[in-house]
Amino acid sequence: MIRLDNIRPVPEALRGAIIALGNFDGFHLGHQAVVGEAIRWAREEGRPVIVATFDPHPVRLFKPDAEPFRLTSLDQREALFAGAGADAMLVLKFDQAMAAMPAREWVETMLVAHLGARGVVTGEDFTFGKGRGGNPQVLGEIGAPHGLAARTVGPISDEDGTVSSSRIRDALRLGECEAAARLLTRPFAIRGPVQHGDKLGRTIGFPTANIDMGSYLRPRYGIYAVTGRLPDGRVLKGAANLGIRPTFTPPKELLEPYFFDFSENLYAQVIEVSFHHFLRSEEKFDSLDALVEQMNADCARARELLERLD
Repeated sequence: MIRLDNIRPVPEALRGAIIALGNFDGFHLGHQAVVGEAIRWAREEGRPVIVATFDPHPVRLFKPDAEPFRLTSLDQREALFAGAGADAMLVLKFDQAMAAMPAREWVETMLVAHLGARGVVTGEDFTFGKGRGGNPQVLGEIGAPHGLAARTVGPISDEDGTVSSSRIRDALRLGECEAAARLLTRPFAIRGPVQHGDKLGRTIGFPTANIDMGSYLRPRYGIYAVTGRLPDGRVLKGAANLGIRPTFTPPKELLEPYFFDFSENLYAQVIEVSFHHFLRSEEKFDSLDALVEQMNADCARARELLERLD
């Protein structure tokens, strides 16, 4: 897949595209409906499809001290968009200049001049431009004289309400992995390079692949049944601690997956850890023996739960 931005020229072969426009963080059922409509439209007219996403997220610009909340990295979104059938991902750098751009200028600069777009698909609640002065109706009115058509896709709902990134974040904060996976259509996953740690896990028989949480949302701290995808495509089963490791000092926030029956060196490799089931909250143990006993029980439970994936 080609990754574009709003600075460098768009290749001629991608001009005249149909654009799916939104944040698409998480790429859940609602986002998939928007991108799916863009793909259907583009295929009908023989045009390429570009999925546009904002980075950083607008919230990060207006609330720089906001707690981490991302559900996907750019690399993850790129893979998800490609899997859906898009031809390119456009990363719109959201900065003060873009935030201050009036809706009309935004459409004419970004969609018409930069992309040469012929169609754009958004959700019904999409807003853009200075002071959120633009919405799907405004987008259509501004774009029409330039040959830019606009379509909207309504919200996707289930028995509990509208599917949204907020619902997914709330579920993960409660440790409800299964609920989040239903809305995402896949388990929530964190991707990052494996770091060197203090190697305490190795000394007690549970070597872990330590990953910094970065800008990802923090799910409920605790122990999870997980799978890990390696760069070569292999998928490993395991158990992971997410939290601050209260038994050890000083406290240090990490995602620490331990993969069953695996002993290869993963340092500096980028792996993706998927959260399947929450097992228990973090605890502080009085001794390493007590910790090891509990970890053995956690791994046995994780193995049992993950057998259902086969």
